[in-house]
Amino acid sequence: MRHGRKTEDRRQRAENRGQGTTLSAVFRPPSSVLRLGGFTFVELLATLALISIVLPVLMQTISLCTQVAGQSRRQVEAVCLAKTKLTELTAGADWQNGSMRGDFGTDWPGYEWSMTIGNWAQDSTLRQLDLTVTWRSVGRQRKVTLSTLLYAEEQ
Repeated sequence: MRHGRKTEDRRQRAENRGQGTTLSAVFRPPSSVLRLGGFTFVELLATLALISIVLPVLMQTISLCTQVAGQSRRQVEAVCLAKTKLTELTAGADWQNGSMRGDFGTDWPGYEWSMTIGNWAQDSTLRQLDLTVTWRSVGRQRKVTLSTLLYAEEQ
């Protein structure tokens, strides 16, 4: 008797839900619900194709930006070193000894400096001191030159 009652309850609930429609109509979801579940195979292929085109270009751009940033950093370091060395040479009388060269020691490996001195073209009482810092970057020799004018010592 109990078993018959459960079956009867199920039928009653199915009829109440379906309100007189068949069971297949009650359990069939609308087509709009089926589309919300995920992406189609074509959409996934299109996305993969787009990623395979964009990703290598993006990685090359990031690599180039990193390389340029490194070169810029080295150039800024060279300018700062040149300014420091130029100040050091002009503060003392070392610049009057003529051309000089050297490096920046173990603190700044790879950077070398050279100084040349000559008469300034517009005024013979002034001397032009050029300090050039050189270094290697990306397989090429790079350099930056700072210049200043100094009064020549009367002899």
